[in-house]
Amino acid sequence: MGRTTIERIFSLRSRDPVAPGAIVWLDLDLRSARDFGGANVVKNFKAHYGDAPVADPSRTVFTFDCQVPANTIPYANNQMVCRLFAEKQGMRVFDVDAGIGSHVAIDNKLALPGDTVVGTDSHLNILGAAGIFGQGMGDVDIAFAFKTGRTWFEVPKSMQIVLKGKLNPPATAKDAVLTILGKLGFDGALDYAIDFTGDGVPGLAFDERITISSMVTEMAGIIGFFPVNGEVEKFYKGSNLAVKGPDADAAYEQTHTFDLSAVVPSVALPGSPSRVVPVKEAAGRKVHSVFIGSCTNGRFSDIHLAATILKGKKVAPGVMLKVVPSTRGVWKRLLKSGDLQALFGAGAIVSQAGCGGCASGQLGMTGKGEVQVSTSNRNFKGKQGDGDTYLASPVTAALAALHGQITEPRE
Repeated sequence: MGRTTIERIFSLRSRDPVAPGAIVWLDLDLRSARDFGGANVVKNFKAHYGDAPVADPSRTVFTFDCQVPANTIPYANNQMVCRLFAEKQGMRVFDVDAGIGSHVAIDNKLALPGDTVVGTDSHLNILGAAGIFGQGMGDVDIAFAFKTGRTWFEVPKSMQIVLKGKLNPPATAKDAVLTILGKLGFDGALDYAIDFTGDGVPGLAFDERITISSMVTEMAGIIGFFPVNGEVEKFYKGSNLAVKGPDADAAYEQTHTFDLSAVVPSVALPGSPSRVVPVKEAAGRKVHSVFIGSCTNGRFSDIHLAATILKGKKVAPGVMLKVVPSTRGVWKRLLKSGDLQALFGAGAIVSQAGCGGCASGQLGMTGKGEVQVSTSNRNFKGKQGDGDTYLASPVTAALAALHGQITEPRE
């Protein structure tokens, strides 16, 4: 019987028998910690291992993305703890100018399809879009990974999500993953690794796959893998790609099928990413602020799409539009393309690459009574402030900024 993607990757990185439910020791290709939690990793490392060296400084990194630059004294102190530790250990720091750690790992090819990565980011499983196993873990676990280059995992069960057909604009990959999340629920993929398969997968661009993989966490899933396609192979050109997807006869405990052609523009209502409805059911709700960015929709194609809608127009009076690219590389492309000029002309606030609205305080929070449309992945009460946050695609977000209210894109 064939193996799923996660079973294939684990088999390459472990000397233990790999089967769902089995405990295996896994060799790690990359270990990381971000500015949120990084200082605690250092604290735990020193407490348990003193001045011992990390397993491999070339495969151990810090990424700063939550507060860039630091806007509080505690964050500034935490970042300096990481910088000083890295300097002593000979580690690399992707500092406050780099962007979101998971995207930095992709753009800088710090890991390849078939590799294993752990870090302190709960959305590190976004790497599944490139066929890489990524997983967020606690500070003590990451300190152990820093020291040994290994960790243990319970091999998860695997679920297959079959995507059929093709998205019909203005429906986007964000609408697709919201639709999936709305159907499965906030715990519908609890403890599962997902393989996205089907004839709809080849039509999804790399950035679209990233968007979908980024919200597997909100389904309580371990990770969502996409098979390596031509675009990904071209991106990693010249690299030996160990795993490109599941075996054709892989066995799954659950299978769900979604028709991409039936996906309509959707939003997640305030309070939970799984409270998903078509945009038309929320249309007309007055909006005070809009955030376009995050690890879910901060890629160049996401912001370019919003800039195309906003070009030559003005944000509605009383609406604050905040845009945050995922990485410095995305910022550079936006600068060269003229999209930044379009965003500035429309009245947007464009900030330093990073987590933006998802990180408390980096780009400002919502106040009580404020309604926000956000392209991020979480809208739990208090996550982005005291206001109400709707999750949406860059298309829906841009239109909300223009009209001052949630607007059905198809109209």
